[in-house]
Amino acid sequence: MRTPHVVAVMGVAGTGKTTIGPLLAARLGVPYAEGDDFHPPANIAKMSAGHPLDDADRWPWLDAIGAWAHGREGGGVVSCSALKRAYRDRLRAAAPGLVFVHLTGDRQLIEDRMSHRRGHFMPTALLDSQFATLQPLEADEAGVAVDISGSPEEITARAVRALDALPGPAPQ
Repeated sequence: MRTPHVVAVMGVAGTGKTTIGPLLAARLGVPYAEGDDFHPPANIAKMSAGHPLDDADRWPWLDAIGAWAHGREGGGVVSCSALKRAYRDRLRAAAPGLVFVHLTGDRQLIEDRMSHRRGHFMPTALLDSQFATLQPLEADEAGVAVDISGSPEEITARAVRALDALPGPAPQ
């Protein structure tokens, strides 16, 4: 199995980044970092109050994730919504060779999953703003789109197969 230097599991809230990220890291034999843990308290308070983050809120968060990714010489997996191309570009500037796994799915399925999770600061009310912000991976971006239907194990297996199918040598 080819292991990219660092994989960022991306997508809108509720796609399963926090579930799939650790499973993918375990399958690849690399460390995992939860992207939400890099948010400053002000960001969490803003989202908890039902207000979407703006770019100024996101830059320090992305920089912290990029710094973590840059330091992963043996590889790693980090969850990060990375909804805009500019965010992914900023992450790649910090950690060249970063590869994205974009978790995608039906909006109704995502909303249903969000409504059943407990203890998370992101309210379902912000899902529309997440979809409005989302810019899917472009053809020139290293990454794969993975459908979120099925069990976490099925989704993880799909992600591993998709990463293995990327052309060329494993990113460094």
